[in-house]
Amino acid sequence: MGNQLICMPSKNGKYVKTGNKVKGKSKRRMGLEEELLHQQALAMALHQQQMAQIRSISQRYQAPNSKQGLPRSSSARPRNQSDLIVPAHQLLNKDQDDNVLDNLETKHFVLVHGGGFGAWCWYKSIALLEEAGFTATALDLTGSGIDQTQTNSITSLAQYVKPLLDYLGNLPEDDKVILVGHSFGGACISYAMECFPKKIAKAVFVAAAMVKDGQRAFDAFAQELATATDLIQNARVFIYGNGNDKPPTGLEFDRNQLKELFFNQSPTKDVALATVSMRQIPFAPVLERISLTDENYGSVRRFFVQTPEDHAMTPDAQQCLIDANPPERVLKIKGSDHCPFFAKPQSLHKVLLEIARLEKF
Repeated sequence: MGNQLICMPSKNGKYVKTGNKVKGKSKRRMGLEEELLHQQALAMALHQQQMAQIRSISQRYQAPNSKQGLPRSSSARPRNQSDLIVPAHQLLNKDQDDNVLDNLETKHFVLVHGGGFGAWCWYKSIALLEEAGFTATALDLTGSGIDQTQTNSITSLAQYVKPLLDYLGNLPEDDKVILVGHSFGGACISYAMECFPKKIAKAVFVAAAMVKDGQRAFDAFAQELATATDLIQNARVFIYGNGNDKPPTGLEFDRNQLKELFFNQSPTKDVALATVSMRQIPFAPVLERISLTDENYGSVRRFFVQTPEDHAMTPDAQQCLIDANPPERVLKIKGSDHCPFFAKPQSLHKVLLEIARLEKF
């Protein structure tokens, strides 16, 4: 399938082909199904953009209770046949691994997007995880995705991550999840780890802000900004929602620069989806210092996923985060830009499976 993972190479870097006609038909069917996924995701993004002005406030995220499922603003939903991207047996042999799945500490992933993104960005990962027998939940944080909160009204990290905290707080007492945070979402899952350490089995930082106690999410990107290339300088645009005489309330990126900054290895269709879907990043949460303790945050197992072709958070910047706050394990996705859920979804999936299957100490 072409996505090779450095820490877990497959035989000859490829999946074994059988060469029979049935497999050929299956491959063509998968291509059609992936095309359908792209079309559906792009159509949904365009529809959401057109409807943004007429949605009522009642569509904002509401915490689920025991009798109420997740709202449609999240991406947890029953899987249907069109979800298939890669047959699960190519990534998890059911004959050999059913017992492994049954004995896992948790089979539930909660996927947390980065700044400017939304639950929509995880659509490939959701399909792959569900096909492999896992539960995948992707949430829109405040002011993200289809949550219509205005950026200039988001004044704290707690407000920004409230949908995630509400979700974790409403999990059954004995349930645990694997938190996956991308980019600025790393600071968000760190905050959640401090609040709900007993609900989180493992935390995965995907090219993410893996902050320490007293740091800001901004600090994770400070090296990049201090030595910013022309690409970063030209791409960022500050938003002054409370007036030009007040501090900026948000940050967004020039849509003409998005591909080279975030998606330099990603498919064109996913770049198109992101271009019509990305929103402003609220500035206050990025600048807020986070209080983290060894008793809470420090009790959760952490993993970092590196993206070597990343132009938004360079490999050197990622290594600085790892050196300053060492996780249990570091994994690397060869050939990935800042967004492996687009650029290398199958390799990212294999990393998540590997982490899920690691036993408790």
